[in-house]
Amino acid sequence: MNIIFDYTLLMVIVGTTMLGITAGALSSFAFLRKQSLLGDAISHAALPGIVLACLVTHQKNPYVLMSGAGIAGAIGTGFIYLVLGHTAIKSDTILGVVLSVFFGFGLVLISLLKKYPSLQAGSMQKFLFGNASSFTTQELHIVFMISCLVLLCIILLWKEFKLLSFDRDFAHNAGFATNRINVVLTSLLVITIIIGLQTVGVILMSTMLIAPGAAARQWTNRLERMVILSGTFGAIACVAGSCVSSMFAHIPTGPTIVIFLSIIVFVSLACAPARSIHKHKVVS
Repeated sequence: MNIIFDYTLLMVIVGTTMLGITAGALSSFAFLRKQSLLGDAISHAALPGIVLACLVTHQKNPYVLMSGAGIAGAIGTGFIYLVLGHTAIKSDTILGVVLSVFFGFGLVLISLLKKYPSLQAGSMQKFLFGNASSFTTQELHIVFMISCLVLLCIILLWKEFKLLSFDRDFAHNAGFATNRINVVLTSLLVITIIIGLQTVGVILMSTMLIAPGAAARQWTNRLERMVILSGTFGAIACVAGSCVSSMFAHIPTGPTIVIFLSIIVFVSLACAPARSIHKHKVVS
């Protein structure tokens, strides 16, 4: 019973749950727009930004590190769209290039941190695989505020995001600034990835943006229900993963959350009463 009232566990649960709800909600839009792998590329692109911010400032303040991750993620995203818009290279190719190049550059920079013992190069490992158990009050506040901001943006721009996800040409002809809306939606994706790096890490963050939407899609063909279900699945996996990792020693939180998300996807694929709905289009 003491585990229920453990302050550290409560912090982890609150932080991961907010991430699960936010990533789950965005997962629906990423899934419908077939941009799930974009999250994978952005999360890997953020790694060199984190390490560079640490090298330049010689500190590991969470605001500084997340700012560095955000800048690197934005650069990686901008490069992806720039290449897609001016070349005939397919999206999967450029996503793979950005993912590997930025991630490789980040690993090289981590090796450079060994020259500065005070920066503790080993602490950067938590951004590779996540370490939710090390949440500080300051980091929890950041995750909570940013998650609320992202969810608020989704609510306020619901109609625009919905049109962009279903029929971009119609949205453009109807007078909507589709390019700006796309930038906003992608920016929310980048921001969510940044706050999730410490929880599940660079390598596993993509699952948070793929699995909830894929699972929710099996249960409904209504966008509103899909977003709610997706956020709920993300929250359930985060709470379950946090509790299990706290009950057993040496079990990391991030990978445990990913395992529960995978279970939810498999159960949805096998047991959804109307799983044939994937043959039909999602409607608003």
